[in-house]
Amino acid sequence: MNFSIVIPAHNEAVFIGQTIQSLIDQSLQPKKLIIVDDQSTDETAGIIEKFSEKHAFVSLIKTISSTEHLPGSKVVNAFFEGYSSLEGDFDIICKFDADLIFPKNYLETISRHFEADPKVGMAGGFCHIENNGQWILENLTGKDHIRGALKAYRKECFRDIGGLKPSMGWDTVDELLAQFHGWKVFTDPSLQVKHLRPTGFTYNKSAKFKQGAAFYKLRYGLPITLIASGKLAFKKKSPALLKDYIQGYLKAKKEKQPFLVSEEEGRFIRKLRWKKMRSKLL
Repeated sequence: MNFSIVIPAHNEAVFIGQTIQSLIDQSLQPKKLIIVDDQSTDETAGIIEKFSEKHAFVSLIKTISSTEHLPGSKVVNAFFEGYSSLEGDFDIICKFDADLIFPKNYLETISRHFEADPKVGMAGGFCHIENNGQWILENLTGKDHIRGALKAYRKECFRDIGGLKPSMGWDTVDELLAQFHGWKVFTDPSLQVKHLRPTGFTYNKSAKFKQGAAFYKLRYGLPITLIASGKLAFKKKSPALLKDYIQGYLKAKKEKQPFLVSEEEGRFIRKLRWKKMRSKLL
């Protein structure tokens, strides 16, 4: 299968070289590897250019987005700068982060999963972080969720879900909409990806409020938001985040911020969430 990969990058000089090299070393190389330099002030662009000079499938695109590092719109807008340069000649489109080291068989294994089941619309492995010299699972989400750092979409699925939403929560709504359209989300625990910088390392207070706003935009409703907020705050070992998330939800509701999904999609999402929670309890 043909893979096209887009990596948004902002001041990633410390990590980007390792990420690119791990993708160059794949047993199944991508057809295109586009790195979008989003207004970096370090040596990110220069490092990418050195790789592009040696490897024809690696290319650099420069863009200007917001200077504030908030999850959501910044990274998605940068992704689409790269995506828009593709000619559509691919089977799988990937949005990867710029601070990952992929095992050599990553793309080959992902390709086999897509080929084995034509209903698999999304597939991915798991992020691991270093802890006292050991690489351990970055356990922020469930085993059935693909982290935003390493998304891979079948082209038809990507089109069905309308691409990525430029908002925090994009890496949850994509999976929910994929299931709404009848696609499967497949995760492979054997694919252990090294995440060189823990998630949320540079997020500020505004980003924490945006998480609650994302729950509102997904049409979760308050009961599911309370449960999801509590679970996420527990996993991040910060009970104070529960208050931030709920404040963000209530603020978004008061301001009537635009939803990311339709009413019909929202009903499906709530039903799906309750079903998964019941299955875990039973």
